[in-house]
Amino acid sequence: MQPVSLALLWHQHQPYYPDDVSGECLMPWVRLHGTKDYYGMAMHLLEVPEFRCTINLVPSLLLQILRYTEHNGSDRHLDVSRMPAGSLSEADAVYLLDHFFMANVENMIRPYPRYLELYQKRGSHTDDALTALPRFTEQDLRDLQVWNNLTWFHPIAFEEHKELRDFLNKGEQWSEDEKHWLLAQQRELLRQIIPLHKQLSDRGQVELTTTPFYHPILPLLWDKKSARQAMPGCELPRHLDTYQEDAIVHLQRAVAFHEQLFGEKPHGMWPSEGSVSQDIIAAIADVGIQWIATDEEILAHSTDGFVSRDPSGHLRHPEMLYRPWTAADGDKSLQMIFRDHGLSDLIGFHYQRSDPTRAAEDMLGRLQGIGRAVKGHNADRPALVPVILDGENCWEYYPDGGVTFLRQFYQQAVSREGINPVRVQDHLRDNPATDQIKQLFAGSWISHNFAIWIGHQEDNAAWDCAHMTREHLKAAESRGDVSLESLARAWEELYIAEGSDWYWWYGDDHSSDLDALFDQLCRKHLQNVYTLLGDPVPSILFQPITQFERKRIHTQPRGLSVVKVDGRQTYFEWVDAGHYEPGSERGTMTLVSEGVIRDLYFGFDATRLLIRIDTHNKLSTEDELRVRFAAPEGSEVLISGFGDGRLQAKLLRKKRSVSQHTIEAAVKDIIEVGVPFADLKVAAGDAMHFFVEVTRERYSLDLAPSEGSIELDVPTADFEQRHWQV
Repeated sequence: MQPVSLALLWHQHQPYYPDDVSGECLMPWVRLHGTKDYYGMAMHLLEVPEFRCTINLVPSLLLQILRYTEHNGSDRHLDVSRMPAGSLSEADAVYLLDHFFMANVENMIRPYPRYLELYQKRGSHTDDALTALPRFTEQDLRDLQVWNNLTWFHPIAFEEHKELRDFLNKGEQWSEDEKHWLLAQQRELLRQIIPLHKQLSDRGQVELTTTPFYHPILPLLWDKKSARQAMPGCELPRHLDTYQEDAIVHLQRAVAFHEQLFGEKPHGMWPSEGSVSQDIIAAIADVGIQWIATDEEILAHSTDGFVSRDPSGHLRHPEMLYRPWTAADGDKSLQMIFRDHGLSDLIGFHYQRSDPTRAAEDMLGRLQGIGRAVKGHNADRPALVPVILDGENCWEYYPDGGVTFLRQFYQQAVSREGINPVRVQDHLRDNPATDQIKQLFAGSWISHNFAIWIGHQEDNAAWDCAHMTREHLKAAESRGDVSLESLARAWEELYIAEGSDWYWWYGDDHSSDLDALFDQLCRKHLQNVYTLLGDPVPSILFQPITQFERKRIHTQPRGLSVVKVDGRQTYFEWVDAGHYEPGSERGTMTLVSEGVIRDLYFGFDATRLLIRIDTHNKLSTEDELRVRFAAPEGSEVLISGFGDGRLQAKLLRKKRSVSQHTIEAAVKDIIEVGVPFADLKVAAGDAMHFFVEVTRERYSLDLAPSEGSIELDVPTADFEQRHWQV
């Protein structure tokens, strides 16, 4: 049996945040992810030179890295970081308290006593920043300036640099000079990112690929009506004109910029959000791209379900997924690979709370299992298994930033029998596609459609604003009274506004605390077109597009619940409970594969935390349910015995079993759990942060929530009076 070719592709991407007209940059994510993920992911690969993979670098990200390193660029967060803590204005101090806790609390704040102290002093659940400000001393503010930059350094940076390690170990009471030293180190790490990737490419370890320049959804630029192939009833914008020439510009400039930075043209491309259609094949091939990647559901719909999964998740004809295909338009063709979204989601969502060594072993075992499953079907060629996901967004949910998992996985993959990590271009050179897709289905890596970027009234309003601006720009070109430089800058602003990220945050499918700012930035780029042309900006571009009321990841209990823990589905027992619906995080990541948990309800009576779990299917005797607490730290409820009628609940504290407890658990229609506050050693007003996990033989099958925790407080005596409602 030939070894499985593991085609691991990390997609590194940020939207273009700077406003090149005003010179402002309101978001720090290129800089912060730079010192953490873009630097760290490259360093991981340097440690295991035998490991081969592919890294997709989006031009809009690379352009911003150069802005920081070659053009002395800054951002609002960095400007406030640099300000002397003793002379911050009230507005700057409020900004500090509102934005400098933007990090995963469990893994990037809680492990550091001083940062946790500042987080607790902020009291974000009870007070706004202005109310909290008097609690902060000058030293508090300076330490906060340091910590929110320091926590975004990759763990390998501390291993590599003793001075950084000593700085981290100091932990508090930094001076202004020390703070500025750290910010200088941050810039030095940013300087290493592009050279590190070129080094990995030059030595043949990593294939570097690209994406259309400002990350637009190419099929929608080409033809907005293509959205209706997957969504026949989709509402579309009023204006349906094609922007084919813009799509070609994004493609041509991406390839040229990549060649300028890395000395050669890219062979491959991850189309923005894995978005493809039959229409765009020729345009991509015309710029010299030889292969592209997208999700397995696109292949399923392009083959009328021949290559697809059944309701239980098992692949039909797996040998046809784990191979390249060809898509053609006339005499123009591309090779295509299709991501296994189940394996990709394991890394992105599920392994973060598993033992990292066991998680790496689990992934390797699954890859070997694929080899066995396709044995005999591909006798003359190895199976190609594409695992494709964001290379920056999941690691903050791993306790150590993913270091142990990645080290174990890379080191074991290069020595494990039956697995061969490859660059995609090498596999396709040696094993070119022999199967052809007759008609490529139009869709993305998320649910094989474009629903996130078009169809909602906010998405459509944004498309119509872009169209209005583009028509004005074309008319200005025809007038002949605008300089070529101004026209070029105006087109640049329009291309930026065509990026997918602005539309990602419109509508009701994704949300963050920065929705309004993303809306502002999108409209600002369109406003800039008029400003650069010397024309008045239409009033509609000053009106927010974002109208939809965002909901929290989970609701809070509205009253005390009266629950008999018997596993029976009794509606009124849970009517006042808080509710979490899987998939409702709606942040920078999207979970594609369906999990075990369908719904999670939680509440309390006067003495117990109450939890209800609804699952898609009954749990088996091999399954365990774990309720893991970050607060109170170290507590865990372990429930086993599903499927054999011998349900058992255990209380663990710091991984040791507690013999005396009165926890109740039952399963029939649903799973119900009652955990006395006394067993958790919490009192009225104390915080409880927990998540629910389903495991099988210690491997994580599902998490709720998949990101973060359920956060609520033990009810006080007057809880119902304060929450009374008709």
